[in-house]
Amino acid sequence: MTDAPILTSRLDTNRLRNAIGKATIGQVLIWASLGAGAWIAVFPYIWMVSSSLKPTNEVYDADFSIWPKTFMGFENYYGVLFEQPYPLFLMNSMIVCLGILAVQLCTAIPVGYALAKLNFRGKKILFATIIACLTIPINVTSIPLYLGLVKLSLLDTYFAMMFPFMVSVFAIFLFRQFFKGFPDSIIDAARVDGFSELEIILRLIVPSALPAIAAFSVFSFVAHWNDLYWPLIVVQSQDKMTATLSMMQYQSEFDTNYGRSFASATVITIPMMLVFLFARRAFIRGITMSGVKG
Repeated sequence: MTDAPILTSRLDTNRLRNAIGKATIGQVLIWASLGAGAWIAVFPYIWMVSSSLKPTNEVYDADFSIWPKTFMGFENYYGVLFEQPYPLFLMNSMIVCLGILAVQLCTAIPVGYALAKLNFRGKKILFATIIACLTIPINVTSIPLYLGLVKLSLLDTYFAMMFPFMVSVFAIFLFRQFFKGFPDSIIDAARVDGFSELEIILRLIVPSALPAIAAFSVFSFVAHWNDLYWPLIVVQSQDKMTATLSMMQYQSEFDTNYGRSFASATVITIPMMLVFLFARRAFIRGITMSGVKG
């Protein structure tokens, strides 16, 4: 009889060891998968920074190394920051990104509110059209937009760089989904108190939508800061060149300064990393609070 408790304890110990072994193997596999995914995501940035410290002939050298054999970091970054009007390029990028964002918010918030909380004829058709517009890339509309800007003599202006993006169907969809969760009772009470629809938007809707606004602002700012396609089409002078477009100065048909190209790319990436680091909590909160609602 005394052997039974001992046998039971041994069985429990073996089961516990097996459970710990299985849990450890599972955790190792999870951490290995996460580490591999993180390395795949981070390695391009490591390669970019490493290449920005090298001369051109080392960038695509068969014997790859993180640290350069010939250090050219000072020359590359000095050339990017001080041998051209780089503050002007940064200012142009800021003006374009902030201008686009301001107009997008001014148009998307009222439209999203109307689609979420107002009843009017053609509402479902309008929303279906907005969803359909999400599938249309800018490349499809770039030619007619370019021809229209040429006829209006608006090329090489801030307006030309901002015009195709002033209305964001993604922003309309995002805010519509967010506003669907706003209590109708509060809106009805505001209407009883004499609030106009514009006052409801400015005094009730916008303050409650700050997480969604922060999330979309990060999306919009990063997308248009990194945009190269449209500025390459409409910008014709160095005075209106954006920071991203300035990288093209180091590339030509016969010679490309890859060291300075990667140094320029690194400098361009740093502001976006800082924006995301400071806004990441609001960004994540806005995305989670803007989930798909009916």
